[in-house]
Amino acid sequence: MKRYRGLTLRILGRRSPAMGPGRAQLITQIERTGSISAAARAMGMSYRRAWQLVEALNRSFSRPVVTKAVGGKRGGGAVVTDFGKRMVALYHAMESKASAAIATDVRRFSRHLRRSR
Repeated sequence: MKRYRGLTLRILGRRSPAMGPGRAQLITQIERTGSISAAARAMGMSYRRAWQLVEALNRSFSRPVVTKAVGGKRGGGAVVTDFGKRMVALYHAMESKASAAIATDVRRFSRHLRRSR
C-alpha cells in the first residue's frame, strides 16, 4: 500500500500522544538493535530523547512496551515486549486503513499542491 506524504496518524492517550510514526519507528529500531542508544543513533536522535520517549511510551500503556536491562556483560540493553510488538503492528494496521480510506481524497487534494522544483 502506498503511503501518502500528508497522512500522519497519531493516537492520543489521556495526557500525551501514545503512538505516532516516530514512536513506532523507535520501537522498531529498539527491537532491531536491542539497544535504546543504538536505536537513537539510527534515527539521528539523542539518547536522552530516546530514553524520554521510551519512558513516555511505558507510562502511556497499561503494560510495558520496552523493558530495559542496566549493566551486565554487554552493558545492558532493551527489549521490546510482545505487548509492544502488538501495539506497533496495530498502529501500522490503523495507518494502512486510514490511508486506504482517504486515498481518493488525497489524490484529489494533491492535484492542487505545487510541484517541487
